[in-house]
Amino acid sequence: VQLVESGGGLVQPGGSLRLSCAASGFTFDDHTIYWFRQAPGAERAGISCISTHDNSTTYADSVKGRFTVSSDNAKNTVYLHMNNLGPEDTAVYYCAANWGWYCSGYGSPMDYWGKGTLVTVSS
Repeated sequence: VQLVESGGGLVQPGGSLRLSCAASGFTFDDHTIYWFRQAPGAERAGISCISTHDNSTTYADSVKGRFTVSSDNAKNTVYLHMNNLGPEDTAVYYCAANWGWYCSGYGSPMDYWGKGTLVTVSS
């Protein structure tokens, strides 16, 4: 089982990035995929979720209107499109998978985790 994040890097304030989460080794369509992030000195926080069953999504208030999550079930990949990034978005971004068809909350126990990808927003 693997979840592999990619697409992180250094971006200037106001810029955009697209993160990818490639899944393998489990039934993608039976899981919801979450995005979390952990800023330096802070606890890991959930920011978005997508149901690979019906593409329903949820967002934390901190990213709503700026981030968009999407899923390509044919590629077993979920994307996090991040726009208008600010220094407060600097963090390691993780994707995680939870068995079930619908997003059930960031506090739900995750079955699988990726190792994360670092996003740094700085001029």
